[in-house]
Amino acid sequence: MRILVTNDDGIDSPGIYALAFALRRVGTVTVVAPDRQQSAVGHALTVSSPLRATPFRRNGEMFGYAINGTPADCVKLAISTLLPEKPDIVVSGINHGANTSLNVLYSGTVSAATEAMMMGYKAMAVSLTDFGWEADMSAAADYAAMLAERLPGLALPHDTVLNVNVPAIPSTNIKGIKATRLSDSVWEDVYQERFDPMERPYYWLKGTYHARGEDDSDDRALADGWVAITPIRYDLNNYAAINTLSVLNGLQP
Repeated sequence: MRILVTNDDGIDSPGIYALAFALRRVGTVTVVAPDRQQSAVGHALTVSSPLRATPFRRNGEMFGYAINGTPADCVKLAISTLLPEKPDIVVSGINHGANTSLNVLYSGTVSAATEAMMMGYKAMAVSLTDFGWEADMSAAADYAAMLAERLPGLALPHDTVLNVNVPAIPSTNIKGIKATRLSDSVWEDVYQERFDPMERPYYWLKGTYHARGEDDSDDRALADGWVAITPIRYDLNNYAAINTLSVLNGLQP
């Protein structure tokens, strides 16, 4: 199995190294990832400047290609141009920090997997509920490898991505996998005002996440010690509202 690996934390992150290492058990891995931190860039694409693919070495060995762009850029460039053969699946992660609830809208990790899906490939995003650079990625990597091996055989709709979140607890305490939906959790956003050396104000986002623990949600499953797997798709149509707006059909000023 040919596996394309990417992320949004950058090609030098511990998470992507743990993921690529684990996925070598089940297939041939190619890493194409941003050359710097790209968290919360969503599904942005680079259109006004050129992209460069720079070979990146890790522990003295070729690890992959570092791209001066977004996670979605990495997937598009890899599949369309860089890879000699098309991948069988695309795996994005392991992200430092959970990607539950509405966070999937902002996440570069999830957007990379979504881009792969839009290009016709089975894909999944993997995140660990720990932002620390020293976090233990072993359990998340093991679950990622197990799911990646099964992903080609899952009868998923063509427009669906798997969003996988792993609790940052000892692996012996993880209960297993649980299928979930996105929770209704919300962010309470606060912008801290600070001042640079010239006494000019600038603002730094520091939000508070309010997790809502509905029984079948991803946030609840994580809190209870499960690996949450949420099938997500991007059909933004509000079908009920289309029917409502039909009363306007034919109107002209």
